[in-house]
Amino acid sequence: MALINRVSRLLRADLHAVLDRIEEPEMLLRQAVREMEEELAQDERRLKLMTHEHAQTGARITELQGSLAELAGELDICFAARKEDLARSLIRRRLEAERLQGQLQRRAQRSESETAGLRTRIGQNRARLEAMRQKAELLAEEDRPLRPEGPWGGPDLTVREEDVEVAFLAEKHRRAER
Repeated sequence: MALINRVSRLLRADLHAVLDRIEEPEMLLRQAVREMEEELAQDERRLKLMTHEHAQTGARITELQGSLAELAGELDICFAARKEDLARSLIRRRLEAERLQGQLQRRAQRSESETAGLRTRIGQNRARLEAMRQKAELLAEEDRPLRPEGPWGGPDLTVREEDVEVAFLAEKHRRAER
């Protein structure tokens, strides 16, 4: 039984090694970079949407503050004219507006903290993406074949017979002088 287990583990290990070679790490790295770019783009769209919603909430709060100021003036007029029924209706509207304003302010605070967290995450993801891009570039450079026109040699890297003969005679002469 132990022999069968060992043989099966050996076969699995060989199979995994074959799969690792088939998967091409450069292609997997490029795919990971694409996925990170898509996630970053999605987060940026979400941030833009959240910023827009936050601005709309702020505008609605400002609008409610104006309405509350108007209601306060109308209430003064109602109490001066001794119209208590009308004043009750205005007080109901004021209470509703104040509750809505409180709800919108809580939403704005929550939105602000979520936006800050999303901005932080986007910054971290940009840094990770840049690191992955650099790794991909390094991997791509390692896989490129060396060209003779590189910085270490010119296009003529062949050694001619005459060069070998001259070097051989120079070496022979140096050894004879010893």
